[in-house]
Amino acid sequence: MAARQQRQRRVFKRRLDPFTEYNAVGLITRYRFDRQGIEHIGTLIDDFVSPATSRNCSIPTNLQVMIALRYFATGKMQLCNGDDFGIHQSTVSRIVQRVSTALTRPHIIQRYIKFPTDAQTIHRHQTDFHAIANFPGVLGAIDGTHVRILRPTVNEEEFVNRKNFHSVNVQLVVDAHCHILDIVAKWPGSTHDARILRESGISQLFQTPGLIPVKCHLLGDSGYPCKNWILTPFLNPATQQERRYNGSHKVTRCIVERTIGQWKRRFHVLHSEIRLCPERACKIIMACAVLHNLAKLLNTPIIDEDGESDEDSDEGSDDDDADNNNCVPDNLDGRAYRNHITMNHF
Repeated sequence: MAARQQRQRRVFKRRLDPFTEYNAVGLITRYRFDRQGIEHIGTLIDDFVSPATSRNCSIPTNLQVMIALRYFATGKMQLCNGDDFGIHQSTVSRIVQRVSTALTRPHIIQRYIKFPTDAQTIHRHQTDFHAIANFPGVLGAIDGTHVRILRPTVNEEEFVNRKNFHSVNVQLVVDAHCHILDIVAKWPGSTHDARILRESGISQLFQTPGLIPVKCHLLGDSGYPCKNWILTPFLNPATQQERRYNGSHKVTRCIVERTIGQWKRRFHVLHSEIRLCPERACKIIMACAVLHNLAKLLNTPIIDEDGESDEDSDEGSDDDDADNNNCVPDNLDGRAYRNHITMNHF
């Protein structure tokens, strides 16, 4: 028994030092961050996940980060991740939950996912979006995407989306450089995008007088209502100006589909089925949003398992056909503003 435990500890120690086994590219390929990024994440959450004692081969913070990152990056069964690190599946489960909880604490989210409200930052975002296809006044592009989850045991039917699989419907707002500015990850897959928007904090932000300047707006597809602060395409453009508006709108709004593609490419757990209850799945989705923005800040590329960089992937969201499904009729309070933008800028 003692000899076997010693062998297990030797394997455990050998497998718990990826820093010495892989170079920067190898680390990014497997964990989506290089050593600097992994250590940075460890510093952010060390107060929450650091073991209280070194007894019983307790797992240090950076290793816990890598175990969670490996799960986020691959979406593999936790049993497989446990085999990779020489630890039990239940330990992997606890670590993933602990790291996800640490990354989704309010002060961490507020640090890395921020919607612009000051005049200087708003102007910068509008300038960046205008440079894409000359669409004026854009603060962000909005879209929804479905993240597949294990069939829940409670309210199962609410999580069946229109494509007939169980999911969480996630709303994202992004900037012109594929950073996530706002995310809502709590609604069952059957929930319509328009309802998620209506009950979201971003809607309250735009509709509260004085918080966001006038002539600032988001771009959304026709699954959203047309409002003074969210502009949608014309369903049946009748003039050359309306067609130019639609063309510029489409090219500019594509940035959100590109962001979703990069986000899911970086963290394959979002592509596969998250085999956890909805509450824990939502926490992982939020953690991956924080990590995506951190990777952007650190200029960390996306590298596939075959070693090819995919930072410029244009892979879209799961709702690319949303313009043709479940469209919301134009709302009168947004038509006049949309017509004004069309007549004066296109």
